[in-house]
Amino acid sequence: MGKLAVISDLHADINQFNEELYLIRDYLEKLNVTHVHFAGDVANKVAKTLEVVNFFDQKIPTTFHWGNHEMADIDVESDFEDFNDPHFLNFKTQELTKSTVLFGMNGWYDYSFVPHADEKEYRRKKQVYWYDRFIERQGSDPEITAALCYRLQETLSTVPDTKNIILSTHFVPKETFIIKHSEKYARWNQLNAFLGSKEFGEVLDGFSNVKQVVFGHTHHRFTEQKLQQTMYHCRPFGYYYEWFLTRSFILTNHLAETFNPLKARTIVKRYPQAFNEYKKRYILNELQQGMVLLDY
Repeated sequence: MGKLAVISDLHADINQFNEELYLIRDYLEKLNVTHVHFAGDVANKVAKTLEVVNFFDQKIPTTFHWGNHEMADIDVESDFEDFNDPHFLNFKTQELTKSTVLFGMNGWYDYSFVPHADEKEYRRKKQVYWYDRFIERQGSDPEITAALCYRLQETLSTVPDTKNIILSTHFVPKETFIIKHSEKYARWNQLNAFLGSKEFGEVLDGFSNVKQVVFGHTHHRFTEQKLQQTMYHCRPFGYYYEWFLTRSFILTNHLAETFNPLKARTIVKRYPQAFNEYKKRYILNELQQGMVLLDY
């Protein structure tokens, strides 16, 4: 038996992690975690991502796959899906026990979480205000997703039915985890186009041995849900200005009457030393809410 820790959206550079990485690694060791997997968006740069992965791998076997943030730093097409690194787990399996494997895939999106989305219009929207405008890939987003879903189908078919699969991806595979806003916030629904694909989830539905699916990207944490035969987990770590500890820091110190993540960055920048001390003190509380632990 062992224990798997899956962490998505660590954003080690944006969150300015230094000593915190030691705290997190030591904590995972104390929990007797036997394998760590990073489910994308470890950092904005590939070099930084590899640095973090290797840091954890010094103490605990560690694997990873890309999120969209690392992809913005990739300029060789083959490196998106077939990056040459022994820790890179994309369309590959890592044996955890004789009966359980960890299966990794980056994932992508096809605008299917926005009803009647016009492909040309959403390509334009992405180029205007979405981080992925920095990513240069061959093919349209729906074409990329269709190819990945085909490869997912083919690769999962090679895993024996007797093997239980824990699947990690970065992008959202089920509409259940898409937040739909109304009234004055309805315009934010446009961003759902870039969060994932219904087709991913449909492929997974065809494999009864996919027992657990873990993903992030939404920066919203959800209660685990069982959909058909599979348990889905979405508990991304996220940006510092979204954290519960940041909310507590601001409200406890009466720095604002209400918490607004969009204003939190400006507030904590006024008190960098106090916030850094608070972050170190409570980062493990945040980690408990922002990762998935699975016994195997």
